[in-house]
Amino acid sequence: MNAIELASLLCSRLCHDLMSPVGALNNGIELLADEQDPEMREKCLELLAESARASANKLKFFRLAFGAGGGFGDEIDTREARTALEGLYGSEGKTELGWMVADDKLPKGAIKLLLNLAMIAGDALVRGGRLDVGAERRDGKLEMVIRAEGQRILLDPKLRETIATGQSGGEVEPRAAGAWLAHSLAAEAGGTIQLSDPADQVLLIGVTLPNI
Repeated sequence: MNAIELASLLCSRLCHDLMSPVGALNNGIELLADEQDPEMREKCLELLAESARASANKLKFFRLAFGAGGGFGDEIDTREARTALEGLYGSEGKTELGWMVADDKLPKGAIKLLLNLAMIAGDALVRGGRLDVGAERRDGKLEMVIRAEGQRILLDPKLRETIATGQSGGEVEPRAAGAWLAHSLAAEAGGTIQLSDPADQVLLIGVTLPNI
């Protein structure tokens, strides 16, 4: 896959994820324009506020995970990454987040890798649950662990294959863009990604990056 193809997939993923909250904004504006009842207008405003917040949270996350988030420096504040992840999953209340990243800053590539893998694990929690994200430097290497636990874990085998090998057994779909990017970032840093065997309630993803 070349850079243009990856950019196209990432744009498709972004548009897909923004379609729902932006559509809700449009619907809320239309309802507000026609509604005269004060109570209903208040509910419309609540809908607009919720949809605007969801859109902003998704954009903040994708800016760091996919784009040139954090400016043009080599490192990104890990608190910014935590806030982005909390906005993506924590705001809905379905998923409890745990953040165990010791460093105040990490290289930009490591942050992107961490967020993309966390997004994949979070999306696998189809009924919600708990998502833990950890990272620490040890013996000159950066080790990262993402753990998802819930009533049901659903990780598409194609995503699993893309993360592990960079191949999907066919055309890479927009929803697999993050998996392909994660594999590429790890390979670029001379690292490896390991996934636990398929299980109904727990998913573990481990990363070791020697060149960070």
